[in-house]
Amino acid sequence: MKPDPSIPKVVSIAGVDPSGGAGVLADIKAFSALGAYGCGVIAALTAQNTLGVTGVHAVPASFVAQQIDTLFTDVPAAAVKIGMLGQREVTERVAERLAHWRPPHIVLDPVMIAKSGDSLLEKEAVHALKETLLPQVNMLTPNLPEAGVLLEERPVETLKEMYRVAEKLRDRMNRGAECWVFLKGGHLPADDAIDLLFNGDRMIELPAPRIATKNTHGTGCTLSAALAALLPQYEVTEAARRAKSYLWEAIRQADRLQVGSGHGPVHHFHAWWK
Repeated sequence: MKPDPSIPKVVSIAGVDPSGGAGVLADIKAFSALGAYGCGVIAALTAQNTLGVTGVHAVPASFVAQQIDTLFTDVPAAAVKIGMLGQREVTERVAERLAHWRPPHIVLDPVMIAKSGDSLLEKEAVHALKETLLPQVNMLTPNLPEAGVLLEERPVETLKEMYRVAEKLRDRMNRGAECWVFLKGGHLPADDAIDLLFNGDRMIELPAPRIATKNTHGTGCTLSAALAALLPQYEVTEAARRAKSYLWEAIRQADRLQVGSGHGPVHHFHAWWK
């Protein structure tokens, strides 16, 4: 049988959530559901369930770098999704190795706080993320609190303010490249959850009706993973629309899973499990 070049190899560099709702395990589910072959580099370990995070165990930065080099030597990545990195040293080494391997698409989800409110990124790592990773990425996917941390401002409260924030974030990225900000507006109080997609020229609103469910654990991980899976397959705006549509349906059907007693995961395989 001939190989199928349409199947992209996509890598998640992130932490492990044992409950499977976020991190590398969730990313692999999203990659698989959207037609990509998923690989994973473990950047951090957590003791976690749907109720919260009880512990974080760092993976040595040198071993994270070794995972990346060993994998990329054999499996060139069509896209990379970056999630929880945890520490400054890990962040710097990931940035260093990606600058060496230069994958075509890099999606950065600046994971800082878990759904339960637990911190997932050291304060020292925020500076490293802004200085070493942000200039390399093609797609940045912060929510509003994360955008506030990146810009050292308070989180915005209106859609008009989101426009300004998207512009400021785009200015922090590589201005000489085709780079996009996908600013998630789910924290705004409104009937519709409006996200913004911006590349320095085009500002696109992506609205969707808000869904009443507590099972939204890992929504940020899943969206950024969906983008990483779809960017090698579609033009950017089409990939973004498909990623948001996939996540919206995964949230809509999340209550079918009944995982845990806290914030349960979204349904990554909603189109497959009947």
